[in-house]
Amino acid sequence: MRELVIGIDSGTQSTKALVVDVKNGKVLGEGTKAYGLISGLPAGAKEQDPSDWIKAAESSVRTALKRAKARAVEVRAIGVSGQQHGFVPLDKKGNVIRPAKLWCDTSTSKECDEIMEKLGGLKGSIKEIGNSVLPGFTAGKILWLKRNEPKNFNRLATVLLPHDYLNFWLTGNTVMEYGDASGTALLNVRTRKWSKKILKAIDARLESKMPKLISSDQEAGKLTASTAKRLGLNSDVIVSAGGGDNMMGAIGTGNTTPGVVTASFGTSGTIYACAGKPIIDPKGEIAAFCDSTNRWLPLLCTMNVTVATELIRKDFKWTHSQYEAAARKAPVGSDGLLLLPYLEGERTPNVPDGTGVYFGVRAGTFTEKHFARATMEGVTLGMNYGLRRLSKLGVKPSQIRATGGGSKSKLWRQIMADVFNAQVVTLRVSEGAAYGAALQALWTFRNQKEAANLGIEEITDRFVKLNSRETAEPNPKNVASYKEIQSLQDDLSRSLRKQFNKHRNIVARAQRN
Repeated sequence: MRELVIGIDSGTQSTKALVVDVKNGKVLGEGTKAYGLISGLPAGAKEQDPSDWIKAAESSVRTALKRAKARAVEVRAIGVSGQQHGFVPLDKKGNVIRPAKLWCDTSTSKECDEIMEKLGGLKGSIKEIGNSVLPGFTAGKILWLKRNEPKNFNRLATVLLPHDYLNFWLTGNTVMEYGDASGTALLNVRTRKWSKKILKAIDARLESKMPKLISSDQEAGKLTASTAKRLGLNSDVIVSAGGGDNMMGAIGTGNTTPGVVTASFGTSGTIYACAGKPIIDPKGEIAAFCDSTNRWLPLLCTMNVTVATELIRKDFKWTHSQYEAAARKAPVGSDGLLLLPYLEGERTPNVPDGTGVYFGVRAGTFTEKHFARATMEGVTLGMNYGLRRLSKLGVKPSQIRATGGGSKSKLWRQIMADVFNAQVVTLRVSEGAAYGAALQALWTFRNQKEAANLGIEEITDRFVKLNSRETAEPNPKNVASYKEIQSLQDDLSRSLRKQFNKHRNIVARAQRN
């Protein structure tokens, strides 16, 4: 009889599920279900209804099981990956109080500033938790709820993140593992304990509302009878601790030993590495996260990657292949057309009021091909801003494992290699977060049910395989060109940061009038 595990990745745009064979790591079945954001919200606000995640998880798991021709008795464990930083507030009965504010919500910058001030600014925040308190993180969202919806805040009994909420639906237990917890800006990443100082800075009652912390190799619980019935599974299925999408992406790309670097080109862009100790950035630009293997995951995040390319693709009504074909017609550097890709604000660098800027628009660059390539280049250069900072902290990659939608483009992989000046490779299983969730589930199952005492790297080294046919090597001539363009993008970003906030205020006044 086969033994199977399931990996679920609950993202910003959709939920994916994979059914994986424990014997060889092969993906036997896949399922996906899309959903969107709540519309009509104020500028900067990004929210979703957590019930949409539940419906999508159920649908995608059932589809994956059907395609794998799986029987309930074959499924041993489930792992969940979820979009980081989202705030899911539960009341005493376990009901969701209001829609979840997401990682890309930039409406909490004032609350973050207030928390940081109470900690003694950036220096005090780094000392207390190892991270700065950024608008994308969960801490500011909790204070936002207290300030803007006091009745809802008074109902708050439990603070969960998106993947924790799915674990709660699966098991009935409210727990949070170290990796995802480190992205709340409420956890001291050095000690892996909640920061009492930050919790009190938000509210004296908040500590009692935080869930129990568990390590990455612990199980969150087992399927409840009701959820097992909805999924068509048995209730003895183990649910692993799970983690944030970046933490699960690290596992799914084999990024479980120091020296490997992963770049995820999805809605947002992240670059991260495995570390045996905390890597703290005194400037707060690189997140000093824990990972979901009981190590650490220094990480940079840009909020705008396929957000920008999809805007162009949909506006020109292109398929993905038509987009790439158009971009290929433009030269390296897009004849001077350069994008500052801050369409949703930005986190690295920290520009929450940022907007998108196309610089170098003239008759010769006002074409489809130039906008297509400049957008690919602009978001990649934006990610390289953080990669260079990561390098200064000691993480210097010679190879980057690319994942996410952007990694499927041959042209974009070459742009990555040239901008990053590093070899870029892809993985045979492209859904890194969902695959990582499945492998973590396997790790938990093996260690708890078979007393195997395996290290996670023993599983990833065996199952995670590179797709050698899609390797991109840096072109020295292009590397030199992009180095100059990078300098220009950096200068433009710095010079415009004060203007972004001024522009937003002007727009807000115009809308009120």
